[in-house]
Amino acid sequence: MLVAAGVAGLVVAMSLMIVRAMIGPSHYDRILAANSFGTKTVLLIALMGFLFGRPDFLDIALVYALINFVTTIALMKFFRYRTLARPLGAMAREAGKDG
Repeated sequence: MLVAAGVAGLVVAMSLMIVRAMIGPSHYDRILAANSFGTKTVLLIALMGFLFGRPDFLDIALVYALINFVTTIALMKFFRYRTLARPLGAMAREAGKDG
């Protein structure tokens, strides 16, 4: 009963994250909402695995979490630099200007 309530709470939180991803004022807000949605999806997969007695769902949840993390970092880099392949020298020069 308590796990089912947890699943219901996650579904409500996931629906709020979808709304935030749709109306976010900036790209960063939308990306972070999608990241939060992915995190809640990992929790949902783990809870469903617990409910159905399938411990192998935890492996799927871990793989999904890694994909979610890498995708978020790649999207944030893309929206900041407009490319995924930025030369290291340019990053070092920019770091020197800030400090």
